[in-house]
Amino acid sequence: MATTTKGATIVVQPGEGRSFWQPVPANGYAELHVSKACDPRIDGFSSGIQVIAPGGYIREHQHGVEQELLFFFEGSGKVLVDGVEHRVRPGTTVYAGPGNAHKIINDTDRDLKMMWVLMPGGLEEFFQAIGRERVPGEPAPAPFPRPANVAEIEARTVFANSGDADKKATDHEQ
Repeated sequence: MATTTKGATIVVQPGEGRSFWQPVPANGYAELHVSKACDPRIDGFSSGIQVIAPGGYIREHQHGVEQELLFFFEGSGKVLVDGVEHRVRPGTTVYAGPGNAHKIINDTDRDLKMMWVLMPGGLEEFFQAIGRERVPGEPAPAPFPRPANVAEIEARTVFANSGDADKKATDHEQ
């Protein structure tokens, strides 16, 4: 009988993941749940949650080789995938394969919450580089801009070059 080596097991309760406040226009925060940064045995993906503040949005972006899975579990809003608008509500799942442009918009007065999975991983590196450390339960900070070197951060993490790096560096969007 063949034996197999067990992989990692991680259980993350609400508020236990490392968390970062996000700059404008998303505001809100990202909380990391499973990634190589959490445990070196994790390989091939990362996951967590992101909360988009009322009126906030995640700018249109795309990934190079990464696949992204989004599961919305609270609030409502819309997602644009390659220019096509789709309403989202709790229970909506969005898959964005490599090269598919997507933008997530909270057009309501309540938080929009989603779980994200990125394969292979790396999104956590972006959140950490552009965000500010967050302690669960603390009040949200005043909106703050993205770092001036955001195009460089995107290039070294999980974002495909859209051919508009100068705009990315100056538009102060997430």
